[in-house]
Amino acid sequence: MNQDTADFIVIGAGIGGASVAYWLSQRARVIVLEGETQPGYHSTGRSAALFMESYGPDQVRALTRASLGFFRNPPPGFGEHALLSPRGAFMFAAPGQEAALDAHEATVRATSSAVQRLDARAALELLPVLRPGQVAGGVLEQDAADIDVDALLQGFLRGVRRQGGRIVCDARVGAMRRSGGLWEVSAAGTTFRAPVVVNAAGAWADAVARLAGADPVGLVPKRRSAFLFAPPEGMDTARWPMVLDVTESFYIKPDAGMLLGSPCNADPAPPHDVQAEELDIALAIDQIERQTTLRIRRPTHVWAGLRSFVADGELVGGHDAKLPGFFWAAGQGGYGIQSAPGAGRYYASVLLGAAPDPQLAASGFDPARISPSRFTLP
Repeated sequence: MNQDTADFIVIGAGIGGASVAYWLSQRARVIVLEGETQPGYHSTGRSAALFMESYGPDQVRALTRASLGFFRNPPPGFGEHALLSPRGAFMFAAPGQEAALDAHEATVRATSSAVQRLDARAALELLPVLRPGQVAGGVLEQDAADIDVDALLQGFLRGVRRQGGRIVCDARVGAMRRSGGLWEVSAAGTTFRAPVVVNAAGAWADAVARLAGADPVGLVPKRRSAFLFAPPEGMDTARWPMVLDVTESFYIKPDAGMLLGSPCNADPAPPHDVQAEELDIALAIDQIERQTTLRIRRPTHVWAGLRSFVADGELVGGHDAKLPGFFWAAGQGGYGIQSAPGAGRYYASVLLGAAPDPQLAASGFDPARISPSRFTLP
């Protein structure tokens, strides 16, 4: 069999492409094309991922719930370390913002996650760097957990290779055409062929669609910046939860002995190797110093990633209604890692014509809500 021919070509080896390829490769021949020199170079490799059942729109939360079993008990040989580690997530409100905190609490309580409402005194005991008088209380989502993003991505990719799949890096797609029931995809000086292409190109998904002759879905990449800074000398922050204010103007999260901060920005940007803007970092520092007693003299590292959204914020997953053999696995927004096991497994079941995981329906997942057909004009 020609090694450049497969049952499926997956474009993109970030978490979206790697997860669907993992399940596809168990039953089919798969080639994954990655435009960069290494998988996960863009959004996946720049994520401060947290597993939060309350995070994201309705269908994202359903796919996240359906992913929990995989995160807790990955298949034998998937990796050497646990994918989740305890963290917790704490959202606090200032006086006058209690209604917003009530709404957040209701969302968390609608999940299976353990939740605790804290008054101002308890909030200050949990996080002594919050400013007294500026905290009305908070909500602690106790089951939120850090995700080992690299372990998850590499586990998916190892599985693809172990099952006979091929991952080709430095393979940016230059042209695509459909001929005789096969896609011919030009990349890395080679023409790869398969009857089905999976568009998991992240921020570049609409560009890939245009190459194929498909209508774009209105994907908007948005810049999210982050930075590392030193915690106060002598203060043990390792067990802090992730902390964010109810208006989501910033968050703080412990990270390998440092603190990771972000302005929670979502600034539209073209798909590119995005870098943090100085203003993003300055705004985050200002918000953190206004609402806490932390002082940030100089970040030790700054970066940014692109989180790509469609208008309703949900994922985009399914066959293109107008273009045979073209499948969308895009629009992960800021939720692609926590939902990857559930989404990847669902996409593979559709592509293989198999029954979907029963856990999806039990989690409240509705395939029509993420279908690319919702963008198709009559």
